[in-house]
Amino acid sequence: MEFKVPTMAELLAAGEEPEILFWVGCAGSYDERAQKITRDICKILHHVGMKYAVLGTEESCTGDPAKRAGNEFLFQMQAMTNIEVLNAYNIKKIVTGCPHCFNTIKNEYPGLGGSYEVIHHTQLIQDLINEGKLKAEGGESFKGKKITFHDPCYLGRGNGVYEAPRKALEVLDAQLVEMKRCKSNGLCCGAGGAQMFKEPEKGKKDVNVERIEEALETNPQVIAAGCPFCMTMLSDGIKLKDKEQEVKVLDIAEITARANGL
Repeated sequence: MEFKVPTMAELLAAGEEPEILFWVGCAGSYDERAQKITRDICKILHHVGMKYAVLGTEESCTGDPAKRAGNEFLFQMQAMTNIEVLNAYNIKKIVTGCPHCFNTIKNEYPGLGGSYEVIHHTQLIQDLINEGKLKAEGGESFKGKKITFHDPCYLGRGNGVYEAPRKALEVLDAQLVEMKRCKSNGLCCGAGGAQMFKEPEKGKKDVNVERIEEALETNPQVIAAGCPFCMTMLSDGIKLKDKEQEVKVLDIAEITARANGL
């Protein structure tokens, strides 16, 4: 499927406004694995005929890693730059491919002058399913497949979004199995709080290994994720356990795109 993803600058030049801005995020832009998720979110937006745009080169990091690592000054500089761009384009609604971007823009930008309606891509998918625009037919069948969902910290415990990703999986007619630590009692993948960018402290076991062992206890065929950092950590865990042939780690957007034959 070939189509062009419009930028805000192009829409503005044409005198048009998007229904929603897709905030791609750093991982979604630069991480090879996360780029696939970005493409699938665009495919979904295109498929349902939603008018959307991206910022393109005008988008820069939300400042989440800087803030979590303790550099508040850098965070505020990054945030202010983005808020100026977003406000100049009169942006009202944003969808993100990453819970870290979601949390930062939703909860931390308002205090700096940037107030927008922000949703995570799993919430967008849930809305589209509820509106009957996404059916989970015409593509790969997940019927009867065992799927377990790993709650991203900033989506679940951080913002109380537990239903949307599960709703997106329920329409597949798959067998949803929960890990023993899930929802409000979930466990981090090991990448949160800027840990993604540094080596772990000394301890008995890496967090992602602990988490992947829990996931494998459910005997899944698919581990579903909703975050590019979780995707990296869970995939690394699967490699370490030598289960790459038996277990796939897929983002909710990828599963949705596959089920709809996009």
